[in-house]
Amino acid sequence: MLPSPPPDLPPDPVVPIPQPPEHKVVMLSMGGLATLLAALAMLGPFSIDAYLPAFPNIIASLGATPIEVQQTLTAFMLAFAAMVLWHGALSDSFGRRNVVLVALLVFAVGTFGCASAHSVHYLWIFRIMQGVSAGAGVVVGRAIIRDLYAGAPAARLLSMVTMIFSIAPAIAPVFGGWIVTWFDWRAIFLAILAYTVLLFVFCYKHLPETIAPSKRQPFNPRYLARNYGEILGSPLFHLKAGIIAFNFAGLFLFIAAAPVMLPVHLGLGPHQFAWLFIPSVAGIFLGALVANRLAGRLSFGRQIGIGFGFLLAAALFNVLYHVFLPPALPWTVAPMFFFTFGSSIIAPSATLLALDLFPHIRGTVASCQSFAVTMLGAIVAGVIAPFLSHSVLWLAAGQLGFGLASLLCWIGSRHLRRRLTGRAGDAPRETAEL
Repeated sequence: MLPSPPPDLPPDPVVPIPQPPEHKVVMLSMGGLATLLAALAMLGPFSIDAYLPAFPNIIASLGATPIEVQQTLTAFMLAFAAMVLWHGALSDSFGRRNVVLVALLVFAVGTFGCASAHSVHYLWIFRIMQGVSAGAGVVVGRAIIRDLYAGAPAARLLSMVTMIFSIAPAIAPVFGGWIVTWFDWRAIFLAILAYTVLLFVFCYKHLPETIAPSKRQPFNPRYLARNYGEILGSPLFHLKAGIIAFNFAGLFLFIAAAPVMLPVHLGLGPHQFAWLFIPSVAGIFLGALVANRLAGRLSFGRQIGIGFGFLLAAALFNVLYHVFLPPALPWTVAPMFFFTFGSSIIAPSATLLALDLFPHIRGTVASCQSFAVTMLGAIVAGVIAPFLSHSVLWLAAGQLGFGLASLLCWIGSRHLRRRLTGRAGDAPRETAEL
């Protein structure tokens, strides 16, 4: 037995362990926050567009077939679509900031894996890793905007994010074309990795947490099933999400077909992809600028109507031109400016109208909204674009079809909203859409 200590022995002194200093986020201005959220959203376009000019090099380097390399894009889109359904729910439960930081770490690992892949099958795996993490910035960014602002200020901030974000689809393919011309296709992914590391540092220092722990939702199967069931069981949500999804599909149809359309139908090289992307991105930027100026001056409904005027006129012109004339510059690509211009006027209003359907679970709503956009994009990239890319006329007709589908979703949502508000007597919310 051990000896017992004397009763008058004083207790050992207790030295408190010092706590690590609390990390303080340096808050940004509205413009700074818009820039940071746009930089997060740029991960998607950089991952999709930057390596498109390198497809022939990847085919030669990895000994893969064109279809196998095309499926690296499909793998990314399917993974993006599957995981984007969960980013918002995770941020509702664990916080917006935490989800973004973890997603950036996963994306960095996947990007490094893409740069070091020695077979197309490994490239598929690491593209999937990129896909499951790249969507966090888009989804959580929308929830952060709606957490901090409402109405016209939210629309202005969302359109500002779109304006800055629109730079990515313009510079990504040009940037990728230059890199693959001077270096190697792997250098494209190494450049994206460097961008991701810098973005993680800035988010750690400046990205705020906009959902308090007391307002976070439980992360359990029953509660999640109820939330997703409430959203996915709402016809009004499907119609409002369809507005943006079909508009994006009309744009993405040409982007996914670019590796065939530009070299085969227009005779352009890898460093000339800007012929398609610059008009498209200029339309996105200027459309977002107009939406920013219109916020608070016109109702959401009128803004969306103006956007559809530009979008459908551009798609119809594109079809009529290629009915009578062969593909040629600049006429084949010029309508993309007006299509994306109209789409960018529509997007902020349609996004906020969908988020406000379920204010208590905005992160989950943003996930479902992004899932619809991305899933349709994956179908376009994997099925529709390869089927239509043999003819620019067919591509133009497909774009017009997507624009008309979006218009039908908008008309249907207005009609259904009137019926629902007529029953519930919710006139004030209806007014914002007129």
